[in-house]
Amino acid sequence: MGKPLKYPVSALVVLHDGAGNILLIERTAPQGFWQSVTGSLEPGETIAETARREVREETGIKLSDGQLLDWHESTVYEIYHHWRHRYPAGVFENREHIFSARIGRDTPIRLRPEEHVRYGWFPAAVAAEKVFSPSNKRAILELGKHR
Repeated sequence: MGKPLKYPVSALVVLHDGAGNILLIERTAPQGFWQSVTGSLEPGETIAETARREVREETGIKLSDGQLLDWHESTVYEIYHHWRHRYPAGVFENREHIFSARIGRDTPIRLRPEEHVRYGWFPAAVAAEKVFSPSNKRAILELGKHR
């Protein structure tokens, strides 16, 4: 039996050090696909719970209360054709809610090897150019408005 289908609502969490550097993680495939933490809502979760869970699952970081900042902003985007099989039939768009969290550069990072191959800290301008997703790029560039 395959993975359950995704619900078309997700969280994007920009992790930063408070000094203009962004933590990005590289997906296992496609190679060179860098992103902030992101993931889909699961049944029974609030979107903030999704954001916290995805940060924990993808980086091993457990955010403390008050550390996660909800921007109260979201973006609707078209789901790429090669990922539509992960969603119910007829679903073509996803609503992505944006969050950020400040973490220390010395925070240990533990990646899930089935999802990500490496991580790196990058100045915001460099991070914005590395990420594939336009909404991820915008969130990185607008981080200064949400501290």
